[in-house]
Amino acid sequence: MSAILDKLLKGQKVEWETIGDLGILNRGKRLVRSQLGETGTYPVYQNSLTPLGYFDDKNTLPNTTFIIAAGAAGEIGHSKSEFWAADDCYFFKVPREKLNDKFIYYFLLTQKSKIVSQVRKASVPRLGRNSVENIAIPIPPLDVQAEIVRILDAFTAITAELTAELTAELNMREKQYQYYRDKLLTFSDNEIIWKSLGDVCSLGVGQAPTSNEEGKFIFMNAGTTPASYLSIYNTEGDTITTPSRGQGGIGFVAYQNDKFWCGPLCYRIKSIDKSVMTKYLYYYLSKNSMQIIALANMVGVPALNRKELITLKLPIPPLDEQKRIVEILDKFETLTHSITEGLPKEITLREQQYEYYREQLIDFPKN
Repeated sequence: MSAILDKLLKGQKVEWETIGDLGILNRGKRLVRSQLGETGTYPVYQNSLTPLGYFDDKNTLPNTTFIIAAGAAGEIGHSKSEFWAADDCYFFKVPREKLNDKFIYYFLLTQKSKIVSQVRKASVPRLGRNSVENIAIPIPPLDVQAEIVRILDAFTAITAELTAELTAELNMREKQYQYYRDKLLTFSDNEIIWKSLGDVCSLGVGQAPTSNEEGKFIFMNAGTTPASYLSIYNTEGDTITTPSRGQGGIGFVAYQNDKFWCGPLCYRIKSIDKSVMTKYLYYYLSKNSMQIIALANMVGVPALNRKELITLKLPIPPLDEQKRIVEILDKFETLTHSITEGLPKEITLREQQYEYYREQLIDFPKN
């Protein structure tokens, strides 16, 4: 038990009961789509935390906690206002003389990973009623519940405000990055010479991995994210990658700074011209991804053939100018896109701090 919680309890005992024994779990009632409107008095929650629509009646009280049972099964919500719980939504009717509904909400958030692990994976993921009713919840004195809710509400508000500010700043930095990238990569004809991609780069697809052993090397194939991480590599860093096949990936351009495995559905592109920087080409290609898409056959399974890709025309400024462009854009990209640096890290830290204090306040002893 945390020191914070020990101070709140002051030696008072904490009972534990399962949700089933408390008899507080209810299932919503089905509505058909023809009964729903795009606007209305009461939101209808069915298979996600986003309202399915609106209805002119309600079947819950204000300050009700609910759990999605199908679709986004295991998601946990809380509503200050009345709403209609549909048949794939569990909601709690609590004895207010014994339980604070918002306290249940905060406790269930600490159990979310366990709840999600009980979801049956099928065409429509589903969470069984027994999986929820078997959860044991602590029941400290009401005044302790109320104080925990007050603290976490305040912390939630502060965290949300800080995250919103940081997110707004991140969006602003991304717009700045795009502005400077577009400005830096727009040239007049007397500043550049034009060359084709095939003239200045080696370009080809990779191979299927020879081992699936997990490791530290990114495995890039079709798609916009790593397919996995492997213990082997087949390509050195300072290389551009772009998918050759697949839905949703054509036109996506990435830069691999370190060694990685390039798959058979992914092009690896690297400058073979000493007057052309690979990183400069990455920034130009990522800005002009629509030019890559225009070269692809988008009928059926999208495909980008090498013979078309090598014809792509590139503006090549002097090497010193390329270095200047890369230096500026590297700083912007680090600040706006890195997982471990800049504002994204700060946002993650704020969220982790909130989760830590929430766990400290809900860490009740079971004996």
